[in-house]
Amino acid sequence: MRAQRPRSTLTLLGTLTTAVTLALGTAGPATAAERPVPVRHTAAAHGLTSGLTPVTELLAQRLLLADKVAAAKYGTDTPIDDPEREARILDDVRTRAAGLGLDPDAVAAVFRDQIEANKLVQRGLYARWDANPGERPTERPDLAKEVRPALDRITTRLLAALDDTERVRNLPSCGPRLVTAAGWSAYTHRLDGLHLKGLGRALPSVCAAP
Repeated sequence: MRAQRPRSTLTLLGTLTTAVTLALGTAGPATAAERPVPVRHTAAAHGLTSGLTPVTELLAQRLLLADKVAAAKYGTDTPIDDPEREARILDDVRTRAAGLGLDPDAVAAVFRDQIEANKLVQRGLYARWDANPGERPTERPDLAKEVRPALDRITTRLLAALDDTERVRNLPSCGPRLVTAAGWSAYTHRLDGLHLKGLGRALPSVCAAP
């Protein structure tokens, strides 16, 4: 089992936020309600390929689904925290990681961060909607039939991406590469401040190197 690393990657959020602000210019990132369709250019075309964009793209996509999770739960008895489902997800990814030859605990740590990032965004949206009733969702997505299957598809793709990027994630340069990739993904998806915080929370365990 890999030794526990300090979660210092969270300090990369400041760098990430600065980089994204510069990329977006004075207009700033869009709010969740205003977010346009992601820019359909490749990172390579802009010289931003870091080897980790397949991972950060999936992290951003999973994070954006937090909006639908929150909309499905808001105003209901369904809590944001779901320890039983979270435990099932982590058990599942451990098993699947072992089948890929990856460290099950390391992979579970990545997914634990995704779960916590998703809940961070959900709580932020709840607070926003409580304070601004006019921004509350007008439709309730089907959590079981629509949202969770989408999350499960991203889980499968993220496991494959972690497998494909294992060499890069073990390099000492993984941290800077991760910031570059995350900055690109934040830019293409026009993440607002809340989702940027969520992306920062999603990053700490991606790099295997200390």
